[in-house]
Amino acid sequence: MENNEIIRDPAERDNDNNDEDNAPDMNDKAELIEKTGETESVNAKHLIHCLTIIGQIEGHYASPPTSKTTKYEHIMPALVAIEQDRSIEGLLIILNTVGGDVEAGLAIAELISGMKTPTVSVVLGGGHSIGVPLAVSAKISYIVPSATMTIHPVRMNGLVLGVPQMLNYFEAMQKRITDFVCRQSRISPEKFSQLMMNTGELVLDMGTVIDGETAVKEGLIDRLGGLSDAIDALYTLIETTEPRYPD
Repeated sequence: MENNEIIRDPAERDNDNNDEDNAPDMNDKAELIEKTGETESVNAKHLIHCLTIIGQIEGHYASPPTSKTTKYEHIMPALVAIEQDRSIEGLLIILNTVGGDVEAGLAIAELISGMKTPTVSVVLGGGHSIGVPLAVSAKISYIVPSATMTIHPVRMNGLVLGVPQMLNYFEAMQKRITDFVCRQSRISPEKFSQLMMNTGELVLDMGTVIDGETAVKEGLIDRLGGLSDAIDALYTLIETTEPRYPD
């Protein structure tokens, strides 16, 4: 009887075994991207971590299951882990968000701005409302020409008491956002307030919608550009920044 079995090189069998061993890792990475919008670019010039901030910024209350959300309880510990991981050389933040919970968004923005890890953000689609502080929180911010950003005063849902203390609370919250944005960008507080309090653009609302080119012109965003521009800038930051935790 003929033996039709193909004799294979042992190295090939080892490669098959390695592929099987790596399969769970690939599944874990796919699940991580699906759940948190995170991934690491391993086979690259520099090891960078990609973090996406999309949809609604979810705060202390859960959004409906049909809504695309970014959960702050996922993002905040991820940022801590990235900052401590010496193998990760840079962080690329991709934003397409309608805004959401003010304090949750501001907390994430403060964490990003306080990182020693080189950070670059890219606004795609939109960086609205509390997405503005998130966009400027990185060391260098980019926006594509077709993206827009909505700048408007703080809003609140639910019970609002018509007392002076409530007005003071809104003013203090707005000042926190304005101070952060102006500290992290080149826009002046006067110009930011002017855009925020504009009554001649949005129907039945206050605020301003600006496109990518205007955002750069006003000093809100650093540069006009896309993904490749942001990666080039991040590589430059990595190569010119001192190690954050030297031995």
